[in-house]
Amino acid sequence: MSKSRQTDTLADAASPEDLASASVRLGCRSIAFTYNDPIIFLEYAIDVARACRERGVRSVAVTAGYVCDAPRREFFSYMDAANVDLKAFTERFYWKVTGGHLGAVLETLEYLHHETDVWLEITTLLIPGENDGDAEIDAMTAWIADRLGLGVPLHFTAFHPDWKMLDRPRTPASTLTRARARALGNGLRYVYTGNVHDPSGGTTACHGCGRSLIVRDWYVLRDYGLGDDGRCSACGTACAGVFDGPPGRWGARRRPVRLSARLRAT
Repeated sequence: MSKSRQTDTLADAASPEDLASASVRLGCRSIAFTYNDPIIFLEYAIDVARACRERGVRSVAVTAGYVCDAPRREFFSYMDAANVDLKAFTERFYWKVTGGHLGAVLETLEYLHHETDVWLEITTLLIPGENDGDAEIDAMTAWIADRLGLGVPLHFTAFHPDWKMLDRPRTPASTLTRARARALGNGLRYVYTGNVHDPSGGTTACHGCGRSLIVRDWYVLRDYGLGDDGRCSACGTACAGVFDGPPGRWGARRRPVRLSARLRAT
């Protein structure tokens, strides 16, 4: 190639080692795979998680949980925590809206809770007229209580119309509040609202004495009543979760992460 036709361009590259090093440099204790389900780039996600683990950085998977048994076991053996999208609790919704099946996701949830040490949380995006009925919420939360226990956190988040689903309105905040109340009434201990400013819906309460342990307003911590070992500072009851000393102070602040640029000839 002649010099006149040769151009140097910046290559978009993030090797597993680059990401692990950046996490350490920025003081991050964990790295999260999100927005794009890491199951679809399983090999890369595992390589990143392995590099991070070697540097003392934990890995979190945000996933739909739709995966076969063998890759599921391989993938989650490298994850420290997972937030699984339980998109609804009917086969109708899964087949009509996602083209998938509810049973496969329930299998992932039971596998994570009963056969791994991965910290598990669940998120359900409530879509008006699709999966926000009282009967469905009762059935879902009863299944969680019976098959996973009372300590698995559940997040109800608000939908907004976008891309291929423009025919549904935004989720009213009252729908999230209603769903949270029903889930708590069905025995779940840690139920939250999301995608809305709702300090009450973002609060973790002690199931021993009722004290507010973690008060959240979106990304901001308003109050924190846990000891470094994750126990209520008032009564000593253990709060379900993974805790490591006092909370950080990131809040809603965002910081760009810049990796070293590489040059390549084209």
